[in-house]
Amino acid sequence: MPTARAVDHLAWTVPDLDAAVDFLGEHLGGACCYRQGPVQDPVGDWMTRKLAVHPRAVAHIAMVRLGRLRNLELFGYTAPDQRTTPPAADDVGAFHLGVHVQDVAAAADRLAAAGGVRRLGPSFLDTPAGRIKLTTGPEHVSYGVADLDATLAFVVEVLGGTPVGAVTTMDTTADPDAQELGVRPGTVRRVTVRLGPATLVELVEHRTGGRRVPPRNSDVGGHHLALHVEDVDAAARYLDRQPGVTVLGTPETVPDGPIAGDRWVYFATPVGLQMEVLHMPDGALPYERDTTARRATVSDWLAAPDPTNRTPTRPMTQRRMIDALD
Repeated sequence: MPTARAVDHLAWTVPDLDAAVDFLGEHLGGACCYRQGPVQDPVGDWMTRKLAVHPRAVAHIAMVRLGRLRNLELFGYTAPDQRTTPPAADDVGAFHLGVHVQDVAAAADRLAAAGGVRRLGPSFLDTPAGRIKLTTGPEHVSYGVADLDATLAFVVEVLGGTPVGAVTTMDTTADPDAQELGVRPGTVRRVTVRLGPATLVELVEHRTGGRRVPPRNSDVGGHHLALHVEDVDAAARYLDRQPGVTVLGTPETVPDGPIAGDRWVYFATPVGLQMEVLHMPDGALPYERDTTARRATVSDWLAAPDPTNRTPTRPMTQRRMIDALD
């Protein structure tokens, strides 16, 4: 990917945007940098051409910084064809965020006390309680995919990701932890890839009879992953040459609002992942005049240590990440 530097942000669509921003702020220390919207085109087809959603879809957006390195972009959509039920744990398009904490049990207890939070197995949470502290931001992001081998090849060969472990396979038929997570009996294959200097991406293929069609951006549970590049137009030309990739229109620059100057374009991949390339001129964005909250920047990512604590050529032989918060 020409001029790619890092994962700029993770994005997903939530049923209640205000509630999501409040929850991340109150319980995970998230800082809301800006809100924008409505994003819409009342008469034309811009929403379909640029975002692959219904032409009459309407989006409101919030950008939340979580920890030192992660930007989370939250969408609140209304659309005539919106799917309001999020993907199940073993559906294609399932998504979760792993958050690193100092004490898993204390974090679970605190979230349970928040109300509306349901703990999902397993027994390793029963460890000595201690003070909850978000230490490194999200540990990893996980995506449910239809074809693990094809997705891994795309992420490595087209996007430049680096596998940090071998593909592992497990049978969930007699696994009580999987059942508590809502995973149906069957085979699960997974692998972790480092994308950019500081983001671990877990790819999971469930052969358990789950839904095979990923959510759209406008569906609850819809999501995309955005890559920071120095030259959006060069990246778009490169992507347009890749088999099965569809660049959604041409790059454009946001003309006004809190992130005026951002240049961006979405693209659809042949493996079902929804993605974006963008160049955000951090340090010169309008939202910075009105708040002390700031997005994580390319300087933050490039200064971050390798999250695997290993060289790329030494595979991770044991899974170190704990999905403390799902």
